[in-house]
Amino acid sequence: MAEDRTLRVRSLLDTVRADGRTALTAPEGKVLADAYGIAVPGEELARDVDQAVAHAARFGGPVVLKIVSPDILHKTDAGGVVVGVEGSADVRAAFHRIVDNARAYAPEARIDGVQVQELLPKGQEVIVGAVTDPTFGKVVAFGLGGVLVEVLRDVTFRLAPVDADEARSMLDSIRSAEILRGVRGAPAVDHWALAEQIRRVSELVTDFPEIAEVDLNPVVATPDGAVAADIRVILSTEPARQRRTYGREEILASMRRLMQPRSVAVIGASNEGGKIGNSVMRNLVDGGFSGDIHPVNPKADDILGRKAHKSVTDVPGEVDVAVFAIPAKFVAAALEEVGRKGIPNAVLIPSGFAETGEHELQGEIVEIAERHGVRLLGPNIYGYYSTWQDLCATFCTPYDVKGPVALTSQSGGIGMAILGFARATNTGVSAIVGLGNKSDLDEDDLLTWFGEDPNTQCIAMHLEDLKDGRVFVEAARETVPKKPVVVLKAGRTAAGAKAAGSHTGALAGDDAVYDDILRQAGVIRAPGLNEMLEYARALPVLPAPQGDNVVIITGAGGSGVLLSDAVTDNGLSLMEIPPDLDASFKAFIPPFGAAGNPVDITGGEPPSTYEATIRLGLEDPRIHALVLGYWHTIVTPPMVFAELTARVVAEFRERGIEKPVVASLAGDVEVEEACAYLFERGVVAYPYTTEKPVAVLGAKYRWARAAGLLGGGR
Repeated sequence: MAEDRTLRVRSLLDTVRADGRTALTAPEGKVLADAYGIAVPGEELARDVDQAVAHAARFGGPVVLKIVSPDILHKTDAGGVVVGVEGSADVRAAFHRIVDNARAYAPEARIDGVQVQELLPKGQEVIVGAVTDPTFGKVVAFGLGGVLVEVLRDVTFRLAPVDADEARSMLDSIRSAEILRGVRGAPAVDHWALAEQIRRVSELVTDFPEIAEVDLNPVVATPDGAVAADIRVILSTEPARQRRTYGREEILASMRRLMQPRSVAVIGASNEGGKIGNSVMRNLVDGGFSGDIHPVNPKADDILGRKAHKSVTDVPGEVDVAVFAIPAKFVAAALEEVGRKGIPNAVLIPSGFAETGEHELQGEIVEIAERHGVRLLGPNIYGYYSTWQDLCATFCTPYDVKGPVALTSQSGGIGMAILGFARATNTGVSAIVGLGNKSDLDEDDLLTWFGEDPNTQCIAMHLEDLKDGRVFVEAARETVPKKPVVVLKAGRTAAGAKAAGSHTGALAGDDAVYDDILRQAGVIRAPGLNEMLEYARALPVLPAPQGDNVVIITGAGGSGVLLSDAVTDNGLSLMEIPPDLDASFKAFIPPFGAAGNPVDITGGEPPSTYEATIRLGLEDPRIHALVLGYWHTIVTPPMVFAELTARVVAEFRERGIEKPVVASLAGDVEVEEACAYLFERGVVAYPYTTEKPVAVLGAKYRWARAAGLLGGGR
């Protein structure tokens, strides 16, 4: 059966291609729909008006007439659709009107006839489709359809193919999901039938990669089923671009030698201050790298006390990494020598390649590297830091605070912002890596490595694009169950500028697809640079939550309201406090305070009230996370609050009770020192903001769900 349908579809697509077309007619679309079990109404092709009358009479009710022409893609624009036609006289009139409109719209168009189609019953109109995304390949889409599709743009995307469960999840992922469940007395639509339409479309485009776009719009969903009133299929004009790929073990082997090298060569090393080759050498030497450092410069005998070599081929023994600090025009020749030497990694700091329009030059170095089996980092980068190896292979300022956070950036400027943030907040990092033009090594490779690196507990990546979104998703799915992955995707507003042949194609703006598919992969998407950095800094500090119940304890009513808003905004659940727990909280707060949630202890309370309520929040197993709102008073100064909170959290941690605790501190400048104290001791705390600590908590919850630690899936 599957083989028969494949042969039928293959034969049809070959015929369309042979005809020089990329768009299928409606009857041709029905062949695909029937082959894949995509529900469509009964329909017949009428070559003349008498056939149209006969077909309409056979359907026995109102029908829809549509022009059939391989040269008219958008039938409605051509006046080629008439809905609700009944009776032979009306059918004849509609037939002639449609044909006349089509000829006026496109005088040279070939007209095969008119499609006579059963009129579908009233129902909820939705859109089901698929598009070929330049980053992620085949992507399936679902959303509200008909006239609403371009107005509301309420659409969700997934990588194709999807299974039945993933297809079903798409129905709940649109903003208007409640409509499908039935509102104002209307019955719910058949979710299973809708999900099947999605699944079958995804199967079709997966089996036939040359199908660029599929559009079922509208699909009329009722309590009894889901039927596509119209199917539009467009074939691609270009073959899919093939990218060289590497297996997981290959990636880990080369990345191990890049991130944990025993020997580094600096091509273009220099004794002259102010030169990149001098800065790289100084950072390697002064940073305390314990491996071998080999300067390469044909005009020097000694650089920073180390013997210089005329060529990298003269360096004795094995070399793991060659760092390039020479102008772009000399890179290709030096890379040939690196290849002959058998060095597995080349770090290309120089600019002057694809970013300046020199695509041929970049193509040349990629060809050389592939021929010799050399992996390229860059070009056009600041280098990289591998702190646990005391390796600072960069011309920028050194950084040596070891910790659990790996940070990457596609941009040098963002890389410097990362460095400055790390220094200002004393964030411990395992690595900082520049990716630049991504001629070879990219986020997929780094994610694969950091996912296995025991020194890395959180990975944060700034990116402007992904070369292969599917490979990235695969690496993310492998990594997310073990540690959080945070992504800042730049270019959110540059959506879908290219012309598209279908509604689905027009809706699949770059950011819409990125947003849904990164979420599908379990990645935490940061809305901005500061958020990415704060998530990266804070997520390793917070323990994973064990449930959804969040409780706010605050010394200021105003903060409690704002914190409550932030909890809702971040998709978290304020716990409904049961009577016995409410009574326990009330025992510690004054009569004019308020239990419930938030627990408002009021601002004039002594440290003992803060301590007692925090203890209760940590002790009760029904509470899974605490949000603390502190208000600066003379009765409980900032550092007193910080010290008691850190002490109580540490005490419970020693007892094996670990819950995420975040805090918002409102007050004078002393709260800044208190926040730093808390952060260092496992409580994520921020001054002057109620939004940031809860956003971090929300990010931790999103990761916990994606990692399967809580219910709710991705």
